[in-house]
Amino acid sequence: MTEESRERFAAEARAQQPDPVLLCLLMGFEAGLGQADPAVGLESAIAPSLAALAKLAARTGAELAADGCGAATPPARAAGVLAGALAGVADLRGGPAAYRRLESSLLHQVLRTGRGLPIMLSLVWIHVGRSLGLPVYGVALPGHFVVGVGDPDGEYVLVDPFRGGQLLTHQEAEAIVAEAGYPLDPEMLRPAEPIDIVLRVLGNIRSWAAARPEHAGTQLWATELSLLLPRHPAQLRLERGELLVRTGHFVEGAVEMESYARILDAFDPESAARVRLEARAARHRLN
Repeated sequence: MTEESRERFAAEARAQQPDPVLLCLLMGFEAGLGQADPAVGLESAIAPSLAALAKLAARTGAELAADGCGAATPPARAAGVLAGALAGVADLRGGPAAYRRLESSLLHQVLRTGRGLPIMLSLVWIHVGRSLGLPVYGVALPGHFVVGVGDPDGEYVLVDPFRGGQLLTHQEAEAIVAEAGYPLDPEMLRPAEPIDIVLRVLGNIRSWAAARPEHAGTQLWATELSLLLPRHPAQLRLERGELLVRTGHFVEGAVEMESYARILDAFDPESAARVRLEARAARHRLN
């Protein structure tokens, strides 16, 4: 099923309007989704997660209707109702422990437990809000993903789903960005593109696994999925090669590193030479 899910992932990533929710659900197959019953097809395996999202949307829609909210509702008021439904009634939120668990970056697990990283909770907010006709979008602040509600070119508010739907002032957003070592640039407040959201989710998984050497296999699949995206850092080719070697695939890893070295030849021949040495060392490990 993982092979089928990767084919679907690659196709969706290159769609005219890729769906980040579907792409994140497809990541689950790399972490074991659907393995309990191999006879269950891909669509059936993700159906419970889609049903959970539909249930959240229905519940939130009822709250919005009860409050008299619509497309023209002021952003702060709409955000408050969303927070009441998603962070309050549904109890979707974060916490320090979220950063220690791989499940916090897997959408099907976040929907099951109600706990996740900021970007995963934001993704639920975006999906639910848009399914109800509300202008909700992702805001990729360095170090902490949040959502915007409203018109990014007009009236909008920033909301932190990780902290229970707390509204963020401009000064609080500046403080978040400063903690990550950056000044707040207006471009940081622009709506995040779906592929960039997915690449960031995979980056979180790669970082989690890189800090835990016993999870090199997890880092490898996150890197390989990243390479299926139409936009990705070129150095992921080198990371994949090194991870293949680390997981015992010496020849395949050496081939990947040599391929990356050819890319480096044009602008960094010294680094290219170092990568070729790594590739040669990988091949020697077969002896």
